[in-house]
Amino acid sequence: MGTRDVVLGLWQVADPGNVGTLIRSADAFDAGIALSEACADPLGPRALRASAGAIFRVPLVGWDALPSPRVALVAHGGTPLADVPLEPPLTFLLGSERGSLPDDLVTGDYKATIPLPGKAESLNVAAAGAIALYELSRRSSL
Repeated sequence: MGTRDVVLGLWQVADPGNVGTLIRSADAFDAGIALSEACADPLGPRALRASAGAIFRVPLVGWDALPSPRVALVAHGGTPLADVPLEPPLTFLLGSERGSLPDDLVTGDYKATIPLPGKAESLNVAAAGAIALYELSRRSSL
C-alpha cells in the first residue's frame, strides 16, 4: 500500500474505537499506522466504524520497520511536545489505555508530554495521537 514518513506506533491499544479513530487521524495527516501485538483488530466492526473507511487507505507498517526518531508520548514527565524537534521521518509511540509504554520503548529518541492546562490527569490515547499529528502538521506549514 506504500509507505509514509510519519507513523503512529500503537502499543497494545485494546479499544477498537481508539484504534479506528487513530487510523482516521493518520489518514487525515498522511501518516501510517503500526500495531503491536495485543492491539484491537483494525478490521473489527467498531474499529472499522471509527476509521470511517480510512483503514483501506492508511499503510500498515511492521513494528520492526518504525522510522526514527521515535517520540514516545507519555502522560507525565516528558519534554513538552512543543519543545521536541519534529522532523519526518518519525514515529509517535502511543501506549495502551490502561498502562503506559514499556521502559524499553520510552528510552527511545524523545519522551514528550502534551501539557494540560486544566484539571485532567491525561488525554485519551486517540486524542493524544491526533494532537501530536496536528503539531507536526502545524510546524510543517509555518
